[in-house]
Amino acid sequence: MDARDFGKVAVLFGGRSAEREVSLNSGSRVLGALQRQGVDAHAFDPAARRLDELTTFDRAFIALHGRYGEDGTIQGALELMGIPYTGSGVMASALGMDKWRSKLLWRAAGVSIPDYLLLDRASDFSAVAAELGLPLFVKPACEGSSIGISKVTHARDLAAAYATAARYDSLVIAERAILGGEYTVAILGEQALPIIKIEPGNDFYDYEAKYLRDDTSYHCPCDLPENRENELRAQAVEAFRVLGGRGWGRVDFLIDEAVPPDRGRAYFLEVNTSPGMTDHSLVPMAARAAGIGYDELVLRVLALATLG
Repeated sequence: MDARDFGKVAVLFGGRSAEREVSLNSGSRVLGALQRQGVDAHAFDPAARRLDELTTFDRAFIALHGRYGEDGTIQGALELMGIPYTGSGVMASALGMDKWRSKLLWRAAGVSIPDYLLLDRASDFSAVAAELGLPLFVKPACEGSSIGISKVTHARDLAAAYATAARYDSLVIAERAILGGEYTVAILGEQALPIIKIEPGNDFYDYEAKYLRDDTSYHCPCDLPENRENELRAQAVEAFRVLGGRGWGRVDFLIDEAVPPDRGRAYFLEVNTSPGMTDHSLVPMAARAAGIGYDELVLRVLALATLG
């Protein structure tokens, strides 16, 4: 599409979630990329403006992360206003944000996931540790960017980890740790981009490792044999489709350390339906490995904007 064919484009970023700062970074970069290519793009922060002001726009590029932007709420508003938008629809966005319900669907569809349990104040934390084993991860079900996540190596620390996660969400998950390596697959249209292997410099891939530290290592190519990588990319696309994903996104998974990674089982963690677009973000990194520059990536994502 010619840049003028997109019409007036709202780049939605900022918002009211715990990931606001990351979204401001993503959105400002997306906005700059669109404007450099001649698109009539404008910043739009839903935390500062009324949503009905969007009726003057022809398309929306969603660069919001977390609640109210990645969970189906803004998608529903855009559907009602008839404004095509980037990324997944209402249902897939809501499911992708909800780690528990996405696990239920994945398990029903035969997608491999780590064992997990739901936690509440009355949980027997010693029994949880005995059932899932240690270490394990405790996380809020409906937050992104590793916000509120704790790695628990002693059963006595489970109660504190639960309290940390419960500050962000009433629904908290304890998940068995799979320690063989963390990987991610970016999806653009019908294409799965090259897999990235992530090696954080600290204990696990938390918020600091994602956005603040410079000692996280990213391997793309991911050093898996080509046939194994192709197999995992196909599995990621299927996991994305099971939740109803469309347009673009990112699927994260782990590989069991018990066997060599070229033969280890993949365990899928979550789908990101509005991935980060910062200078530390993984989708632009995978796109570069596929020969797609940042500006081209942004334009291709915008071209996939749709309704329904």
